[in-house]
Amino acid sequence: MNTQIASPSQDTGHPTTVAGKKDAAYFQYFPGNYRWSSGMINMMGVAPYGGSDISELHRIGLMLKGKDGTDDQAWFEACVAMGDRIREQAEGFDAKGYRHSAAHSYLRACNYYQFGERFLTPKTARSDQAYKTAMKCFKRHLELGDIKGEVVEVPYDNGQSMPAYFIHAQNPRSERPPCMVFFGGLDITKEIQFTRGVPDLIKRGISCLVIDGPGTGEAIRFREQFLRHDYEVPGSACIDYLQTRADVDPERIGIVAMSLGGYYAPRAAAFDHRWACCIAWGAQWDYHAVWKKRIDAALKASMSVPGHHILWIFGVDNYDDALKKLEPFKLDGVVQKMTCPFLITHGSEDEQVTMADAHKLLASCGSKDKTLRVYTPEEGGAQHCQRDYLPLVVADMWNWAGDRLFA
Repeated sequence: MNTQIASPSQDTGHPTTVAGKKDAAYFQYFPGNYRWSSGMINMMGVAPYGGSDISELHRIGLMLKGKDGTDDQAWFEACVAMGDRIREQAEGFDAKGYRHSAAHSYLRACNYYQFGERFLTPKTARSDQAYKTAMKCFKRHLELGDIKGEVVEVPYDNGQSMPAYFIHAQNPRSERPPCMVFFGGLDITKEIQFTRGVPDLIKRGISCLVIDGPGTGEAIRFREQFLRHDYEVPGSACIDYLQTRADVDPERIGIVAMSLGGYYAPRAAAFDHRWACCIAWGAQWDYHAVWKKRIDAALKASMSVPGHHILWIFGVDNYDDALKKLEPFKLDGVVQKMTCPFLITHGSEDEQVTMADAHKLLASCGSKDKTLRVYTPEEGGAQHCQRDYLPLVVADMWNWAGDRLFA
């Protein structure tokens, strides 16, 4: 069944001022600076899942007051300073045996380190150390908190493995609960993904494998696993791994991926029909065309990371080579092969990927059970991957996934 869930208003335009200029339809901490504002709202958005605190974020903002919005070293220094501060707070609680307080602080510190580091390429010894400290904080969070999680390695192509966390279901309905595999996108990490609703997912009796696939997180930073177009390879490797676990139902494994993951997940599901369901958290259609427009515009476009990030994750040194690598990143001719239930979530004000791409993806998908959920400014979640209103999209996605995985 081809279903589209309509949001309260179909008007996708920005509100207009008296002078005829368009106001932003959503909150901008750094008005006129898309990337820094998106970074700040990304950090703000994870507060419901323990990833940040508004006072700490405002302190970061004050440290950046008056700074050039392209000074990513200043961004790094401000975020790392807050990461250091909250990590020291966590270590103080930890030393006194206050494990719950320590766990919460370690998680916030992890996010500040990683959101600071993600704008810097090429990476430096100092940024690598900040990232490694973030991972240590996250692992300590798992050790001390009430969520049961394991650090795991997923066997992968040519004897490699992908770093991941297996987060156990709470309130399981059986000895072998369903599981969702959660990939990121162009610039998201498994630790950041965790704070995008995983604590809510597992409460529903669904486990989660949160993973750094090729081109993301730990996989690119410390293993040089560059971005690849055939994401069915890492995707199928996750199913192979999960089907060896006695605590996962091998027939009830779904996949969700965000941003560029809106390409990864549908591609994986199109080539491997073992997936029980698929969620594209943000639509993609022709990622080569997206970057061609950005490069033609001299990278003066709405992007969540600097343009040179694409060079780094492909391991190339010029944009012509990057575009060549991007040529197969297209879903036409691929998603027609998908058969599992499919959900697309997309913001009506997404400045990175057009609404037209979301409609193309929906229309072309071969699944009978397929849904496009559009979010508008009136209800919230209109930005890229609903970073401006995570609780709503998280509820919608996990409700939808639970209905399919427990059917």
